[in-house]
Amino acid sequence: MNKAILRLAIPNIISNITVPLLGLVDMSVVGHLDDAAYIGAIAVGTTIFNFIYWNFSFLRMGTSGFTAQSFGAEDTREQANILQRSLFVAFIGGLFIIALQSLILQLGFYIFPTGNTTHSYVSDYFRIYVWAAPAVLGMYAFNGWFVGMQDAKTPMFIAIGINIINIALCLFFVFVLKMNIEGVALASLCAQYTGIVTAAFIWLHKYGYMKQLLHWSVLKDVRSYIPFFKVNSNIFIRTLALVFVTTFFVSASTREGDDILAVNALIMQLFTFFSYMMDGFAYSAEALTGRFVGARTKELLGKLIKNLFAWGIGIVALFTIAYALFFEQILSIITDKKDIVALAMDYRLWALLIPITGFSAFLWDGIFVGATASRQMRNSMLVAATTFFLLYFGCKFLLPDFFDAYANNVLWTAFLTYLGIRGIMQAFMAPSVLRKS
Repeated sequence: MNKAILRLAIPNIISNITVPLLGLVDMSVVGHLDDAAYIGAIAVGTTIFNFIYWNFSFLRMGTSGFTAQSFGAEDTREQANILQRSLFVAFIGGLFIIALQSLILQLGFYIFPTGNTTHSYVSDYFRIYVWAAPAVLGMYAFNGWFVGMQDAKTPMFIAIGINIINIALCLFFVFVLKMNIEGVALASLCAQYTGIVTAAFIWLHKYGYMKQLLHWSVLKDVRSYIPFFKVNSNIFIRTLALVFVTTFFVSASTREGDDILAVNALIMQLFTFFSYMMDGFAYSAEALTGRFVGARTKELLGKLIKNLFAWGIGIVALFTIAYALFFEQILSIITDKKDIVALAMDYRLWALLIPITGFSAFLWDGIFVGATASRQMRNSMLVAATTFFLLYFGCKFLLPDFFDAYANNVLWTAFLTYLGIRGIMQAFMAPSVLRKS
Protein backbone atom coordinates (compact mmCIF):
# COMPACT_ATOMS: atom_id res chain seq x y z
CA MET A 1 0.00 0.00 0.00
CA ASN A 2 2.84 2.41 0.80
CA LYS A 3 4.24 1.82 -2.67
CA ALA A 4 0.86 2.70 -4.22
CA ILE A 5 0.60 5.83 -2.08
CA LEU A 6 4.09 7.04 -2.94
CA ARG A 7 3.70 6.22 -6.63
CA LEU A 8 0.96 8.86 -6.74
CA ALA A 9 2.10 11.12 -3.91
CA ILE A 10 5.70 11.76 -4.95
CA PRO A 11 4.90 13.12 -8.44
CA ASN A 12 2.11 15.21 -6.93
CA ILE A 13 4.44 16.50 -4.21
CA ILE A 14 6.97 17.48 -6.83
CA SER A 15 4.20 19.16 -8.85
CA ASN A 16 2.85 20.96 -5.82
CA ILE A 17 6.22 22.07 -4.48
CA THR A 18 6.80 23.94 -7.73
CA VAL A 19 3.74 26.09 -6.97
CA PRO A 20 4.89 27.54 -3.61
CA LEU A 21 8.41 27.71 -4.98
CA LEU A 22 7.04 29.87 -7.77
CA GLY A 23 5.26 31.99 -5.17
CA LEU A 24 8.52 32.29 -3.29
CA VAL A 25 10.30 33.36 -6.48
CA ASP A 26 7.63 35.96 -7.24
CA MET A 27 7.82 37.22 -3.67
CA SER A 28 11.62 37.19 -3.78
CA VAL A 29 11.70 39.08 -7.09
CA VAL A 30 9.43 41.89 -5.88
CA GLY A 31 11.06 41.70 -2.44
CA HIS A 32 14.29 42.90 -4.02
CA LEU A 33 12.73 45.81 -5.89
CA ASP A 34 13.06 49.33 -4.55
CA ASP A 35 9.63 49.56 -2.94
CA ALA A 36 8.43 47.30 -0.08
CA ALA A 37 4.83 47.92 -1.24
CA TYR A 38 5.44 45.36 -4.00
CA ILE A 39 5.42 42.58 -1.38
CA GLY A 40 1.97 43.57 -0.14
CA ALA A 41 0.76 44.04 -3.71
CA ILE A 42 1.73 40.49 -4.66
CA ALA A 43 0.00 39.20 -1.52
CA VAL A 44 -3.21 41.10 -2.27
CA GLY A 45 -3.15 40.33 -6.01
CA THR A 46 -2.54 36.63 -5.38
CA THR A 47 -5.35 36.53 -2.83
CA ILE A 48 -7.80 38.11 -5.26
CA PHE A 49 -6.99 35.42 -7.81
CA ASN A 50 -7.21 32.75 -5.11
CA PHE A 51 -10.65 34.11 -4.28
CA ILE A 52 -11.61 33.59 -7.93
CA TYR A 53 -9.90 30.32 -8.74
CA TRP A 54 -10.44 28.47 -5.49
CA ASN A 55 -14.17 28.78 -6.13
CA PHE A 56 -13.56 26.69 -9.23
CA SER A 57 -11.49 24.07 -7.42
CA PHE A 58 -14.44 21.71 -7.81
CA LEU A 59 -13.22 21.33 -11.40
CA ARG A 60 -10.17 19.51 -10.09
CA MET A 61 -11.61 17.86 -6.99
CA GLY A 62 -14.90 16.71 -8.50
CA THR A 63 -13.23 15.58 -11.70
CA SER A 64 -10.65 13.60 -9.74
CA GLY A 65 -13.21 11.77 -7.61
CA PHE A 66 -15.55 10.86 -10.47
CA THR A 67 -12.69 9.86 -12.77
CA ALA A 68 -11.09 7.65 -10.10
CA GLN A 69 -14.37 5.84 -9.52
CA SER A 70 -14.88 5.30 -13.26
CA PHE A 71 -11.28 4.05 -13.44
CA GLY A 72 -11.97 1.56 -10.65
CA ALA A 73 -15.12 0.46 -12.45
CA GLU A 74 -13.17 0.24 -15.77
CA ASP A 75 -15.69 2.51 -17.55
CA THR A 76 -13.68 4.10 -20.37
CA ARG A 77 -16.60 5.93 -21.95
CA GLU A 78 -17.45 7.69 -18.69
CA GLN A 79 -13.79 8.66 -18.26
CA ALA A 80 -13.93 10.46 -21.61
CA ASN A 81 -17.28 12.07 -20.80
CA ILE A 82 -16.03 13.42 -17.49
CA LEU A 83 -13.08 15.15 -19.17
CA GLN A 84 -15.32 16.71 -21.83
CA ARG A 85 -17.74 18.10 -19.29
CA SER A 86 -14.97 19.42 -17.03
CA LEU A 87 -13.10 21.21 -19.83
CA PHE A 88 -16.33 22.74 -21.13
CA VAL A 89 -17.23 24.13 -17.69
CA ALA A 90 -13.63 25.40 -17.31
CA PHE A 91 -13.71 27.25 -20.64
CA ILE A 92 -17.05 28.91 -19.89
CA GLY A 93 -15.86 29.84 -16.40
CA GLY A 94 -12.68 31.40 -17.77
CA LEU A 95 -14.61 33.59 -20.22
CA PHE A 96 -16.95 34.59 -17.40
CA ILE A 97 -14.02 35.79 -15.25
CA ILE A 98 -12.53 37.83 -18.10
CA ALA A 99 -15.88 39.45 -18.85
CA LEU A 100 -16.31 40.51 -15.21
CA GLN A 101 -12.70 41.54 -14.58
CA SER A 102 -13.45 45.21 -13.77
CA LEU A 103 -16.16 44.29 -11.27
CA ILE A 104 -13.93 41.66 -9.66
CA LEU A 105 -11.06 44.14 -9.28
CA GLN A 106 -13.34 46.76 -7.72
CA LEU A 107 -14.65 44.15 -5.28
CA GLY A 108 -11.08 43.16 -4.48
CA PHE A 109 -10.15 46.72 -3.55
CA TYR A 110 -13.29 47.00 -1.43
CA ILE A 111 -12.28 43.90 0.52
CA PHE A 112 -8.59 44.83 0.67
CA PRO A 113 -8.24 48.55 1.36
CA THR A 114 -4.68 49.48 0.42
CA GLY A 115 -2.55 52.58 0.09
CA ASN A 116 -2.40 54.40 -3.25
CA THR A 117 0.92 52.85 -4.25
CA THR A 118 -0.10 49.27 -3.44
CA HIS A 119 -3.46 49.91 -5.12
CA SER A 120 -1.72 50.85 -8.35
CA TYR A 121 0.60 47.83 -8.26
CA VAL A 122 -2.26 45.39 -7.62
CA SER A 123 -4.26 46.85 -10.53
CA ASP A 124 -1.29 46.51 -12.90
CA TYR A 125 -0.78 42.88 -11.87
CA PHE A 126 -4.46 41.91 -12.05
CA ARG A 127 -5.31 43.36 -15.47
CA ILE A 128 -2.58 41.30 -17.12
CA TYR A 129 -2.86 37.97 -15.33
CA VAL A 130 -6.69 37.81 -15.50
CA TRP A 131 -6.41 36.82 -19.17
CA ALA A 132 -4.95 33.49 -18.08
CA ALA A 133 -8.31 32.43 -16.56
CA PRO A 134 -9.35 29.89 -19.27
CA ALA A 135 -5.92 28.24 -19.14
CA VAL A 136 -5.84 28.10 -15.33
CA LEU A 137 -9.29 26.53 -15.08
CA GLY A 138 -8.55 24.20 -17.97
CA MET A 139 -5.51 22.91 -16.09
CA TYR A 140 -7.73 22.29 -13.05
CA ALA A 141 -9.85 19.97 -15.19
CA PHE A 142 -6.88 18.24 -16.80
CA ASN A 143 -5.03 17.75 -13.51
CA GLY A 144 -8.09 16.31 -11.77
CA TRP A 145 -8.67 13.93 -14.65
CA PHE A 146 -5.05 12.75 -14.81
CA VAL A 147 -4.97 12.13 -11.04
CA GLY A 148 -8.25 10.23 -11.23
CA MET A 149 -6.71 8.04 -13.94
CA GLN A 150 -3.94 7.18 -11.43
CA ASP A 151 -1.54 9.19 -13.62
CA ALA A 152 0.40 11.54 -11.35
CA LYS A 153 3.47 11.87 -13.57
CA THR A 154 1.78 13.86 -16.34
CA PRO A 155 0.63 16.71 -14.05
CA MET A 156 4.10 16.67 -12.48
CA PHE A 157 5.93 17.18 -15.77
CA ILE A 158 3.46 19.86 -16.87
CA ALA A 159 3.73 21.70 -13.53
CA ILE A 160 7.52 21.61 -13.64
CA GLY A 161 7.47 22.95 -17.20
CA ILE A 162 5.01 25.71 -16.35
CA ASN A 163 7.04 26.86 -13.39
CA ILE A 164 10.42 26.74 -15.14
CA ILE A 165 8.99 28.92 -17.91
CA ASN A 166 7.31 31.19 -15.37
CA ILE A 167 10.44 31.68 -13.29
CA ALA A 168 12.68 32.27 -16.33
CA LEU A 169 10.28 34.77 -17.88
CA CYS A 170 9.73 36.48 -14.51
CA LEU A 171 13.44 37.08 -14.04
CA PHE A 172 13.81 38.22 -17.66
CA PHE A 173 10.83 40.57 -17.68
CA VAL A 174 11.57 42.12 -14.27
CA PHE A 175 15.36 42.40 -14.16
CA VAL A 176 16.23 42.62 -17.86
CA LEU A 177 13.23 44.46 -19.34
CA LYS A 178 12.57 46.36 -16.06
CA MET A 179 8.83 45.62 -16.19
CA ASN A 180 8.49 45.33 -12.37
CA ILE A 181 5.20 43.79 -11.22
CA GLU A 182 3.78 43.80 -14.77
CA GLY A 183 6.61 41.43 -15.70
CA VAL A 184 5.61 39.02 -12.92
CA ALA A 185 2.03 38.96 -14.24
CA LEU A 186 3.02 38.57 -17.89
CA ALA A 187 5.36 35.69 -17.07
CA SER A 188 2.55 33.84 -15.28
CA LEU A 189 0.17 34.48 -18.18
CA CYS A 190 2.56 33.03 -20.76
CA ALA A 191 3.37 30.01 -18.60
CA GLN A 192 -0.29 29.09 -18.01
CA TYR A 193 -1.12 28.97 -21.71
CA THR A 194 2.01 26.95 -22.36
CA GLY A 195 0.74 24.48 -19.74
CA ILE A 196 -2.75 24.00 -21.17
CA VAL A 197 -1.40 23.45 -24.70
CA THR A 198 1.12 20.93 -23.35
CA ALA A 199 -1.63 19.09 -21.42
CA ALA A 200 -3.71 18.75 -24.60
CA PHE A 201 -0.77 17.34 -26.58
CA ILE A 202 0.11 14.84 -23.84
CA TRP A 203 -3.52 13.71 -23.60
CA LEU A 204 -3.61 13.08 -27.35
CA HIS A 205 -0.37 11.08 -27.10
CA LYS A 206 -1.24 8.97 -24.02
CA TYR A 207 -5.01 8.72 -24.25
CA GLY A 208 -5.64 9.20 -27.95
CA TYR A 209 -7.64 5.97 -28.04
CA MET A 210 -10.45 7.90 -26.30
CA LYS A 211 -10.87 10.36 -29.18
CA GLN A 212 -13.50 8.14 -30.75
CA LEU A 213 -15.54 8.39 -27.53
CA LEU A 214 -15.70 12.20 -27.60
CA HIS A 215 -19.03 13.53 -28.90
CA TRP A 216 -20.67 16.94 -28.77
CA SER A 217 -23.88 15.24 -27.67
CA VAL A 218 -22.30 14.70 -24.24
CA LEU A 219 -22.08 18.47 -23.72
CA LYS A 220 -25.71 18.95 -24.77
CA ASP A 221 -27.05 16.33 -22.37
CA VAL A 222 -28.11 18.50 -19.46
CA ARG A 223 -29.04 15.51 -17.29
CA SER A 224 -25.47 14.19 -17.41
CA TYR A 225 -24.33 17.32 -15.54
CA ILE A 226 -26.64 16.69 -12.58
CA PRO A 227 -24.35 14.31 -10.60
CA PHE A 228 -21.34 16.48 -11.51
CA PHE A 229 -22.93 19.67 -10.21
CA LYS A 230 -24.66 17.99 -7.28
CA VAL A 231 -21.31 16.92 -5.85
CA ASN A 232 -19.54 20.03 -7.03
CA SER A 233 -22.13 22.43 -5.60
CA ASN A 234 -21.19 21.17 -2.14
CA ILE A 235 -17.49 21.47 -3.01
CA PHE A 236 -18.20 24.98 -4.27
CA ILE A 237 -19.85 26.00 -0.99
CA ARG A 238 -17.02 24.38 0.95
CA THR A 239 -14.44 26.20 -1.13
CA LEU A 240 -16.32 29.49 -0.90
CA ALA A 241 -16.14 29.26 2.90
CA LEU A 242 -12.41 28.50 2.65
CA VAL A 243 -11.92 31.49 0.37
CA PHE A 244 -13.84 33.77 2.72
CA VAL A 245 -11.59 32.78 5.61
CA THR A 246 -8.38 33.20 3.60
CA THR A 247 -9.57 36.45 2.04
CA PHE A 248 -10.62 37.86 5.39
CA PHE A 249 -7.22 36.89 6.81
CA VAL A 250 -5.47 39.06 4.22
CA SER A 251 -8.05 41.81 4.58
CA ALA A 252 -7.58 41.88 8.37
CA SER A 253 -3.81 41.96 7.81
CA THR A 254 -4.09 45.04 5.60
CA ARG A 255 -5.88 46.86 8.42
CA GLU A 256 -2.87 46.30 10.67
CA GLY A 257 -0.57 48.24 8.32
CA ASP A 258 1.86 47.45 5.53
CA ASP A 259 4.46 45.89 7.83
CA ILE A 260 2.08 43.35 9.39
CA LEU A 261 0.63 42.66 5.94
CA ALA A 262 4.14 41.85 4.70
CA VAL A 263 4.88 39.66 7.76
CA ASN A 264 1.68 37.67 7.38
CA ALA A 265 2.29 37.30 3.66
CA LEU A 266 5.71 35.81 4.40
CA ILE A 267 4.40 33.37 7.03
CA MET A 268 1.56 32.41 4.69
CA GLN A 269 4.23 31.39 2.17
CA LEU A 270 5.36 28.82 4.75
CA PHE A 271 1.77 27.64 5.15
CA THR A 272 1.44 27.39 1.38
CA PHE A 273 4.64 25.38 1.13
CA PHE A 274 3.38 22.91 3.75
CA SER A 275 -0.10 22.73 2.25
CA TYR A 276 1.16 21.79 -1.18
CA MET A 277 3.35 19.08 0.35
CA MET A 278 0.31 17.67 2.16
CA ASP A 279 -1.81 18.01 -0.96
CA GLY A 280 0.54 15.55 -2.66
CA PHE A 281 -0.69 12.88 -0.26
CA ALA A 282 -4.24 14.24 -0.46
CA TYR A 283 -4.20 13.73 -4.24
CA SER A 284 -2.95 10.21 -3.66
CA ALA A 285 -5.84 9.74 -1.23
CA GLU A 286 -8.32 11.01 -3.85
CA ALA A 287 -7.09 8.68 -6.57
CA LEU A 288 -6.80 5.55 -4.43
CA THR A 289 -9.97 6.14 -2.40
CA GLY A 290 -11.99 6.65 -5.59
CA ARG A 291 -10.39 3.59 -7.16
CA PHE A 292 -11.14 1.36 -4.14
CA VAL A 293 -14.69 2.73 -3.84
CA GLY A 294 -15.30 2.10 -7.55
CA ALA A 295 -13.88 -1.43 -7.26
CA ARG A 296 -15.68 -1.98 -3.90
CA THR A 297 -12.61 -3.11 -1.94
CA LYS A 298 -13.23 -1.93 1.65
CA GLU A 299 -10.26 -3.72 3.19
CA LEU A 300 -7.81 -1.86 0.97
CA LEU A 301 -9.56 1.42 1.76
CA GLY A 302 -9.06 0.94 5.52
CA LYS A 303 -5.38 0.11 5.03
CA LEU A 304 -4.97 3.16 2.82
CA ILE A 305 -6.24 5.53 5.52
CA LYS A 306 -3.93 4.14 8.21
CA ASN A 307 -0.90 4.46 5.97
CA LEU A 308 -1.82 7.96 4.85
CA PHE A 309 -1.93 9.25 8.42
CA ALA A 310 1.38 7.59 9.24
CA TRP A 311 2.95 9.56 6.40
CA GLY A 312 1.13 12.71 7.51
CA ILE A 313 2.57 12.56 11.03
CA GLY A 314 6.07 12.16 9.60
CA ILE A 315 5.64 15.24 7.39
CA VAL A 316 4.37 17.26 10.37
CA ALA A 317 7.51 16.42 12.33
CA LEU A 318 9.75 17.33 9.39
CA PHE A 319 8.18 20.75 8.75
CA THR A 320 7.86 21.69 12.42
CA ILE A 321 11.56 21.01 13.01
CA ALA A 322 12.56 22.85 9.81
CA TYR A 323 10.52 25.94 10.71
CA ALA A 324 11.82 25.89 14.30
CA LEU A 325 15.47 25.78 13.23
CA PHE A 326 15.49 27.86 10.05
CA PHE A 327 12.58 30.30 10.31
CA GLU A 328 14.69 33.46 10.07
CA GLN A 329 16.91 32.06 7.33
CA ILE A 330 13.95 31.05 5.16
CA LEU A 331 12.37 34.50 5.42
CA SER A 332 15.70 36.15 4.67
CA ILE A 333 15.85 34.27 1.39
CA ILE A 334 12.41 35.57 0.44
CA THR A 335 13.12 39.22 1.22
CA ASP A 336 16.10 41.40 2.06
CA LYS A 337 13.96 43.72 4.22
CA LYS A 338 15.60 43.06 7.60
CA ASP A 339 13.02 45.07 9.53
CA ILE A 340 10.21 42.87 8.18
CA VAL A 341 12.11 39.68 9.02
CA ALA A 342 12.82 40.99 12.52
CA LEU A 343 9.14 41.78 13.04
CA ALA A 344 8.17 38.31 11.75
CA MET A 345 10.27 36.72 14.51
CA ASP A 346 7.63 37.90 16.99
CA TYR A 347 5.10 35.66 15.24
CA ARG A 348 7.20 32.54 14.56
CA LEU A 349 5.09 30.43 16.96
CA TRP A 350 2.25 30.47 14.46
CA ALA A 351 4.49 29.08 11.73
CA LEU A 352 5.45 26.19 14.03
CA LEU A 353 1.80 25.35 14.75
CA ILE A 354 0.71 25.34 11.10
CA PRO A 355 1.75 21.71 10.37
CA ILE A 356 0.34 20.33 13.63
CA THR A 357 -3.09 21.93 13.30
CA GLY A 358 -3.49 21.55 9.55
CA PHE A 359 -2.28 18.16 8.37
CA SER A 360 -5.33 15.98 9.10
CA ALA A 361 -7.73 18.29 7.23
CA PHE A 362 -5.71 17.87 4.04
CA LEU A 363 -5.72 14.07 4.27
CA TRP A 364 -9.42 13.80 5.10
CA ASP A 365 -10.24 16.16 2.24
CA GLY A 366 -8.49 13.80 -0.15
CA ILE A 367 -10.31 10.76 1.24
CA PHE A 368 -13.70 12.51 1.14
CA VAL A 369 -13.11 13.75 -2.44
CA GLY A 370 -12.32 10.21 -3.60
CA ALA A 371 -15.48 8.97 -1.92
CA THR A 372 -17.43 11.93 -3.43
CA ALA A 373 -18.57 12.74 0.14
CA SER A 374 -18.93 16.42 -0.70
CA ARG A 375 -21.78 17.13 1.72
CA GLN A 376 -19.68 16.14 4.72
CA MET A 377 -16.75 18.21 3.46
CA ARG A 378 -19.07 21.19 3.13
CA ASN A 379 -20.49 20.82 6.64
CA SER A 380 -17.12 20.50 8.36
CA MET A 381 -15.81 23.54 6.52
CA LEU A 382 -18.86 25.65 7.43
CA VAL A 383 -18.48 24.82 11.13
CA ALA A 384 -14.74 25.57 11.03
CA ALA A 385 -15.22 28.86 9.17
CA THR A 386 -17.95 29.94 11.60
CA THR A 387 -15.62 29.21 14.50
CA PHE A 388 -12.91 31.35 12.88
CA PHE A 389 -15.15 34.40 12.64
CA LEU A 390 -16.67 33.87 16.10
CA LEU A 391 -13.22 33.78 17.69
CA TYR A 392 -11.96 36.84 15.83
CA PHE A 393 -14.99 39.08 16.21
CA GLY A 394 -15.83 37.72 19.67
CA CYS A 395 -12.44 38.86 20.91
CA LYS A 396 -12.70 42.15 19.02
CA PHE A 397 -16.03 43.15 20.58
CA LEU A 398 -15.90 41.41 23.98
CA LEU A 399 -12.23 42.12 24.77
CA PRO A 400 -11.46 45.32 22.85
CA ASP A 401 -8.39 46.31 24.87
CA PHE A 402 -6.83 42.86 24.52
CA PHE A 403 -7.70 42.81 20.83
CA ASP A 404 -6.11 46.20 20.19
CA ALA A 405 -2.88 45.01 21.81
CA TYR A 406 -2.75 41.55 20.18
CA ALA A 407 -4.88 41.80 17.03
CA ASN A 408 -2.50 39.85 14.81
CA ASN A 409 -2.08 37.09 17.39
CA VAL A 410 -5.87 36.83 17.65
CA LEU A 411 -6.05 36.54 13.87
CA TRP A 412 -3.54 33.68 13.80
CA THR A 413 -5.23 31.92 16.73
CA ALA A 414 -8.55 31.99 14.89
CA PHE A 415 -6.96 30.76 11.68
CA LEU A 416 -5.17 27.80 13.25
CA THR A 417 -8.26 26.86 15.26
CA TYR A 418 -10.19 26.81 11.99
CA LEU A 419 -7.62 24.43 10.47
CA GLY A 420 -7.77 22.08 13.46
CA ILE A 421 -11.56 21.90 13.65
CA ARG A 422 -11.80 20.84 10.00
CA GLY A 423 -9.68 17.76 10.62
CA ILE A 424 -11.35 16.87 13.91
CA MET A 425 -14.87 17.02 12.48
CA GLN A 426 -13.96 14.97 9.43
CA ALA A 427 -12.37 12.32 11.64
CA PHE A 428 -15.71 11.90 13.43
CA MET A 429 -17.61 11.84 10.13
CA ALA A 430 -15.28 9.36 8.42
CA PRO A 431 -16.74 6.04 9.72
CA SER A 432 -20.21 6.93 8.40
CA VAL A 433 -18.82 8.19 5.08
CA LEU A 434 -16.77 5.06 4.49
CA ARG A 435 -19.63 2.71 5.40
CA LYS A 436 -21.90 4.41 2.86
CA SER A 437 -19.16 4.38 0.22
